[in-house]
Amino acid sequence: QVQLVESGGGLVQPGGSLRLSCAASGSIFSIYAMYWYRQAPGKQRELVAGITSGGNTNYADSVKGRFTISRDNAKNTVYLQMNSLKPEDTAVYYCNADVQTRQGGFRYSYWGQGTQVTVSS
Repeated sequence: QVQLVESGGGLVQPGGSLRLSCAASGSIFSIYAMYWYRQAPGKQRELVAGITSGGNTNYADSVKGRFTISRDNAKNTVYLQMNSLKPEDTAVYYCNADVQTRQGGFRYSYWGQGTQVTVSS
């Protein structure tokens, strides 16, 4: 079993910054791509950013230039640095990872429990 635990959410004023972390633990042989998604009230969950095991990244247009995804493979951890936050960034942020639990095994997608980010004055 694999667990993903997010941290770092909270309340911040518009223009402020937050850094989210997501640590993976459990039966991990290898972690491939890792992602951050978010879901605002009444909206569908959307992809915010992704990063491959080699460090290639992609971002939603709405966060390009403001958010930065990074990872520490030694710690099985992915980060999301969020700058210049806007009220429309308010959402529950979820971590997702493609994990291989044993050598030669299948990859499975795991989700964290989510962390609330609220941008408000």
